[in-house]
Amino acid sequence: MAGARKVELDCEASLAQAAARVVEVRAAEVFEHAEGVLDVDDVERVHDMRVATRRLRAALEVFEVCFPKKRHRKALKRVKALADALGERRDFDVEIELLEDLAEGVAEPDRDAHATLIAELRARQRRANNALTPFVAPKRLKKLRRRLAKLVKAVKA
Repeated sequence: MAGARKVELDCEASLAQAAARVVEVRAAEVFEHAEGVLDVDDVERVHDMRVATRRLRAALEVFEVCFPKKRHRKALKRVKALADALGERRDFDVEIELLEDLAEGVAEPDRDAHATLIAELRARQRRANNALTPFVAPKRLKKLRRRLAKLVKAVKA
């Protein structure tokens, strides 16, 4: 991931206004990484979106007191669900990458078992990707974007 965006804050702004700005920027980062996130041949996409989602979640948790309780709870719940689905998929990406990196060093008698393990992890990765699919569907991401925008707007108003 290229790194988190720098969040410009107004020193004269209230804590709630600063919170809204941070959530606004962190939310934008999540949606920037959505394209191609289901591509298992480019695992950095899911990694980047997962990191962005974790940053957004942290901002929502830190600034909880700044937002309307009900809107905040619903937004955080959906961000957590997305983060969990991304994490499930990412775990298999990491395991597969590790085993593939070790492939050359596997002794001849163990190569079949090693290949079988990678194949099983790829099957699990596909299942995790299928479970992730509804969370990153354009319609669902659009709803999450709207929910987060309303949360920010409630504080900015």
